[in-house]
Amino acid sequence: MAFKLPDLPYSFDALEPHLDARTMEIHHDRHHAGYTNNLNAAIEGTDLDGKSIEDILSSLDMANTAVRNNGGGFYNHDLFWKVMSPNGGGNPSGSLADAINASFGTFDSMKETFNKAAATRFGSGWAWLCVHKGGKLDICSTANQDTPIMPGIGCGGTPILGLDVWEHAYYLKFQNKRPEYISVFWNVVNWEEVSKRFDQGK
Repeated sequence: MAFKLPDLPYSFDALEPHLDARTMEIHHDRHHAGYTNNLNAAIEGTDLDGKSIEDILSSLDMANTAVRNNGGGFYNHDLFWKVMSPNGGGNPSGSLADAINASFGTFDSMKETFNKAAATRFGSGWAWLCVHKGGKLDICSTANQDTPIMPGIGCGGTPILGLDVWEHAYYLKFQNKRPEYISVFWNVVNWEEVSKRFDQGK
């Protein structure tokens, strides 16, 4: 069964003024749609056809660049839309907040580490907050459309928060000012969704 482009959980302009509507429209309707279509073409008629995206990526032959790039792009963007919300921002609470404090000392320290991972990722890629079995949190970045659940990436754990730092995610509004884009991201983080993913992943 072919993968379908997931709908955005909100309108294109819902994350204004932090993330602009035109970027959101292009990002979802062209970039994510492209990864979805190319993933379906890459797995059609292979033994990967019919598997979940998690099963495909977690046991992927990393030399299969078509599935690596497009499967990663499909999975990463699906997570990205869901961990943002028009009602986002603020601070995490409950068991996630406790885990952040245990792993990083403070929420601000976690944000600083995450921001650095996003800002220093050379070229295109992602920054991630991941949970390991048992609840320990970790921050890393990946190149291109690689994702922490792929084998041998070095991040490990299950991604619960991700930030796209490809230029297509921010260039229309922020041009080359990636740190400004990273900063406004925290105003739209959907901590309820991140907490749910934390509870499932730990």
